[in-house]
Amino acid sequence: MSGVGDITCLLADWNSGDQAAFDRLVPILYDELHRIASHHMRGERPGHVLQTTAVVHEAYLRLIGRQNVSCQTRTEFLAIAAQTMRRVLIDYARGRDRSKRGDGISPVVLGETAVISEDRIEELIAIQSALESLSAFDPRKGRVFELRYFGGMSVEEVAGVLRISPVTVARDWRMAKVWLRRQIGSGSPHAT
Repeated sequence: MSGVGDITCLLADWNSGDQAAFDRLVPILYDELHRIASHHMRGERPGHVLQTTAVVHEAYLRLIGRQNVSCQTRTEFLAIAAQTMRRVLIDYARGRDRSKRGDGISPVVLGETAVISEDRIEELIAIQSALESLSAFDPRKGRVFELRYFGGMSVEEVAGVLRISPVTVARDWRMAKVWLRRQIGSGSPHAT
């Protein structure tokens, strides 16, 4: 059982509250979940407390108990998983007790994707805070940024998840980056 139709059926069952369907779904998509977690962990030092597999498993634990899930396709599920993994890493970053908060922060560069590393934790928290503000102001642009930057999704994948055109995704992506740079820059002289 690993065809697109099977995944769609399992998602429908999970959406209806069948937790066993979720347990059958995850092994089918495990390689893709691991790829997303690996994307999040790129740039981490060897032996980091959070390993790729641990991020996948933590996301699994958070997803398994979710109620009223609304995803109908593989891409939508992976977007939810990517968002959950990002939250795992944000929670880890926020939980860190750093004695020199903000000391020596390098410039915030909003590239194509997020690189989560020990020396970028403060930057990640600043981006998350600005993203929450953007999402309150313009939820679609916030979601586009989240899926592209934290989820590592392509413009086409984001367009599929959000059911908008790739041109709209590209425009929202550019505007979200500009908005976030300004937002972060207003709170930190280091933002670029």
